[in-house]
Amino acid sequence: MKLVAGNSNRPLAEAIAAYLNVPLAKAQVKRFADMEVFVEIQENVRGEDVFIIQSTSFPTNDHLMELLIITDALRRSSARRITAVIPYFGYARQDRRMSGRTPVSAKLVANLITHAGVDRVLTLDLHAGQIQGFFDIPTDNLFSAPILARDIKEHLDGGNRMVVSPDVGGVVRARALAKRIDAQLAIVDKRRERPGESEVMNIIGDVSGRSCILVDDIVDSGGTLVNAADALLAQGAKEVYAYITHGVLSGGAVARIAGSRLKELVITDSIMPTEAVKVAHNIRVISIAPLMGEAIGRTATESSVSSLFD
Repeated sequence: MKLVAGNSNRPLAEAIAAYLNVPLAKAQVKRFADMEVFVEIQENVRGEDVFIIQSTSFPTNDHLMELLIITDALRRSSARRITAVIPYFGYARQDRRMSGRTPVSAKLVANLITHAGVDRVLTLDLHAGQIQGFFDIPTDNLFSAPILARDIKEHLDGGNRMVVSPDVGGVVRARALAKRIDAQLAIVDKRRERPGESEVMNIIGDVSGRSCILVDDIVDSGGTLVNAADALLAQGAKEVYAYITHGVLSGGAVARIAGSRLKELVITDSIMPTEAVKVAHNIRVISIAPLMGEAIGRTATESSVSSLFD
């Protein structure tokens, strides 16, 4: 098999390659003066099983175009099978029409990836599980829960943990993690007044004296986490941690979290951490390279991927 990396998260691609003991294929992904994307695969891929490692993170449109153009280059170079490994799937939050005359952008992006020539997709913690159905090709949605659960067990007191969903919609994800670490579950009931802002209304569950662990798939502005942490502490929580798969952390999110009462925010490297994230005193990054590498290896050998989570 061959591994091809775009520019969205080169360190993760290199870590996956190291896990698989397979070097990254020689490829040039660059920009012309007018910022058009140019791709050249610099080694033979005819008849190969090729995996493109590319998150569609900020700048989302640039990295999406890289993925599409790399796919086209591989297809025209006679690759046997092309798998798009997308640790963070951008546009996933636009998975339904929120009001009249609005798009379902997640479906559009799925169509673009499919029609570019991708044969299958490997991704991580989709914002909504039904997005798998937007693709007309095989799609594996991996879960970060085993990695997060292992880290929680290593760093937090086992007898005092409580998993907290920051909203009602995330209850299924939070319950699954709570089951893995044998912890109780609480829910934050909030009302979102406008996009990017949230108002915590109530805590469902007794969090008094507990080490609370907020669990979600994406942290963007950080407002929900900060407000939820304040509400939990006001209800008597001992301390509040947050375990989030995708650290989008746009705008002033890092500063907001650094100045908050969150004990620690733990994110994965599905999105390449910025320098601000690396130096923040209460943000820690854990790697998904072993998980993604194992899934890639099993896909290449036609072994079971779902058994990773048994």
